[in-house]
Amino acid sequence: MGLTFAQAAWLLPAALPISLWAAWSDLKRMRIPNAAVVALAVAFAVLGLLAMPFAEWLWRWPHLLVVLALGFVANTARLMGAGDAKFAAAAAPYVALQDLSLLLYLMAACFLAAFVLHRIAKYSPLRRLAPDWESWSSGKRFPMGVALGLTLVAYLALGLV
Repeated sequence: MGLTFAQAAWLLPAALPISLWAAWSDLKRMRIPNAAVVALAVAFAVLGLLAMPFAEWLWRWPHLLVVLALGFVANTARLMGAGDAKFAAAAAPYVALQDLSLLLYLMAACFLAAFVLHRIAKYSPLRRLAPDWESWSSGKRFPMGVALGLTLVAYLALGLV
């Protein structure tokens, strides 16, 4: 893994609550707050600088721009929401480039798990625990913030093992 134990140990404590906030907001309102996106980017800006050599930290920022551009295209094609695209872009610097293939497998597993669990909860008595969540009645739309946050947290957690 390109992500070191030390990097994961520095970044995970910040990414976890922000990812939970984004996931909860996406489930409840089908929106990821811009403040969560900014918080994720600021956390990397500060903690990433402490966790890794400056050159590596600096070279991770283009990941944000590339993922933001891809997210813009996906949003234009109506494949994902703008908040999802921005959150994915803010999460991109957390990922070492050499871990890209691992991340894609992890992302596929997280998206599948999040989708299946959301659909099970949507059509089960669990739905009564949060009856006002907009994601229950959003038609075919899916709160991708859950899967994106889960992917980031799982990736960073893997860095600890």
